[in-house]
Amino acid sequence: MRIALFFVGLSIVTQATAAAREPVSLILDTDIGNDVDDVLALGMIHALQSRGSCRLLAVTVTKNHPVAASLVDAVNTFYRRGEIAIGLVSQGKTPEVGKFLPMLEHQEQGKKRYPYDLEKPDAAVQLLRRTLQRQADGSVVIVQIGFSTNLARLLRSKPDAESPLAGTELVRRKVRLLSMMAGAFQSIDDQPRFLEYNVVQDLPHARRLVEHWPTPIVFSGFEIGYAIRFPAQSIERDFSYVKYHPLAEAYRLYEPPPHDRPTWDLTSVLYAVFPERGYFSLSVAGRVTVEDDGYTRFQARPDGDHRYLIVRASQIERAREAMVQLTSQPPHHE
Repeated sequence: MRIALFFVGLSIVTQATAAAREPVSLILDTDIGNDVDDVLALGMIHALQSRGSCRLLAVTVTKNHPVAASLVDAVNTFYRRGEIAIGLVSQGKTPEVGKFLPMLEHQEQGKKRYPYDLEKPDAAVQLLRRTLQRQADGSVVIVQIGFSTNLARLLRSKPDAESPLAGTELVRRKVRLLSMMAGAFQSIDDQPRFLEYNVVQDLPHARRLVEHWPTPIVFSGFEIGYAIRFPAQSIERDFSYVKYHPLAEAYRLYEPPPHDRPTWDLTSVLYAVFPERGYFSLSVAGRVTVEDDGYTRFQARPDGDHRYLIVRASQIERAREAMVQLTSQPPHHE
């Protein structure tokens, strides 16, 4: 059954509540290997799937390093879902290895500390086309927590063996929402024109995606995750049910505790799966424009299909506690 999402008439929250009887069909598009919040977000998705709240269909990677895809497989394998398909960008951004991808080289008694068996990831756009084609119309939520490279290229893709539909029509038919960590909609540290990392790293694709994406988009701006900090105390305390935990180790390698890392990417996951639970509020309907320097400008429009998240002081602690509980949840024995 196709459940349309409209910002006029029925609200996005009402529509999401109507769909909440079934797990959210989720695709994650991530630049995992840069900041550690991507790793936490992936672990959070696995906890949500174990609770029956979502189903992770595929993961596509926008960081142009093969070990980034291997890390996804290692985390999926840790959560006993090593069969999930993984796609990797071609000729993308940030090819450097980063701070925590080398942890996949660590061994214990001659074996990989974090086992994985991914030999060659799929091409990202091909995997996106294949995955969407196999889903019911209007059923898929995409969470983009990295660059716009893969999804913008998806829009420009042509009919092929994966789907008889061109990219924009395939997205229009299969996707009901894009939950996107990108941009900034408040001034940050007295910078009124803040340029957010995910946007500026691949600015041409970000501009193309925001202008041409054919379904509703909910943006989680920089200010949302910046206001909600993941507590270092949780890293030291809540992941100790195993000797080596990939989420906790990545966190420590990215920046040694104690530090409370912003939860940027986790916010887009939490909203995508639980839009109706009041973790966040929403702006009015409108349209976002990505300007030449990467600044994201929002203009209210009654017929607009863009909104952005708002987090109030009363919501911050509740959202943080949900993130802590979900990321630290042990793997499910299926």
